[in-house]
Amino acid sequence: MRAALDDVSKELGRYVRLTNYASGLCMPEIAVLAGMERLDMMLNDSMYGILFRDINPIRTFVDQRFSRQIHARAGIIINTGEDNYLTTADAVDAAHTVTVSQLLNERFAKEAGLEDWQLGLGHAFEINPDVPESFRLELAHAMLARQLFPRAPLKWMPPTKHMTGDIFKGYLLDGFFNLAGALTGQSILLVGMMTEAVVTPFLSDRDLALQNVRYVLGAASGLSEDFHPPRDGFIQTRARQVLSEAVDLLERIVADPGGASGRGSAPLLSAIADGTFGLMKRPADRGKGLDGVVERADDYDNPAITALATPARRTTGRASGGTRAAGSRPSARSARSAKGGEA
Repeated sequence: MRAALDDVSKELGRYVRLTNYASGLCMPEIAVLAGMERLDMMLNDSMYGILFRDINPIRTFVDQRFSRQIHARAGIIINTGEDNYLTTADAVDAAHTVTVSQLLNERFAKEAGLEDWQLGLGHAFEINPDVPESFRLELAHAMLARQLFPRAPLKWMPPTKHMTGDIFKGYLLDGFFNLAGALTGQSILLVGMMTEAVVTPFLSDRDLALQNVRYVLGAASGLSEDFHPPRDGFIQTRARQVLSEAVDLLERIVADPGGASGRGSAPLLSAIADGTFGLMKRPADRGKGLDGVVERADDYDNPAITALATPARRTTGRASGGTRAAGSRPSARSARSAKGGEA
């Protein structure tokens, strides 16, 4: 795939990024392959594996840290999966859990050595369109994420939960999603498909979806400079409410380490076991891969972790004149989010 995209990059005169997943029970192994084969972006979030693939929480937190250390060294942007919470929980009531998870993912990523430009923190356009003021609520949530993480790219997920099979309504919803992305400076836009709830999208569907993105970003990409909601208006008030609920939840997690489960484990593990995120309950002593978890001995040493913890000097992939060389990875600076978003 990388070799094929390098050929296409030469034809187009611009670098084409390659994306994949570091997930499941082989996050570190996939991360190593991604570094070797020059991938540019990888989904990397243990919470996704815990909640939606029933992978043991301890196992996948360990795998996540090591794989993120590899991504940090390889200069790969990560995506996180908070958007998935809103497919199982209500996007209005559970908005604060997305914010909490974003804050946690930022902390874990920084601890593993990732820089701000590598943090594609996830969220989604998943409020029921029949809810009054749904678009204003979506804007509030998107603007909150952008202001909390001003130097990080954000992975903005199109509507999926409320795609009904009405392709015309779906196309309109995707247009609103793209507009919200432009208004709030989202950096990594996933492309919404109007046939999301009908079939696996055909190539013609994908072409129409890309036309939607190109039109909205071409017509409105600069609106993030002009759009400022009024002080203490609906959008600001909603954003403050979500942030306040997120802070309250973090305080409750820390204050009640045993959680409702009463297991007395680490606070975050107890919160996950209690169904705090995405309404999915995943105890720390259950799930796939538990037999691969071994407690460290006092004299444990892993030279690979020591090597990865040592900062590496990255080389840029820019050619002279500011034009990116076809077939080369974008530099750390050039890989940062472009104004108006990228599709």
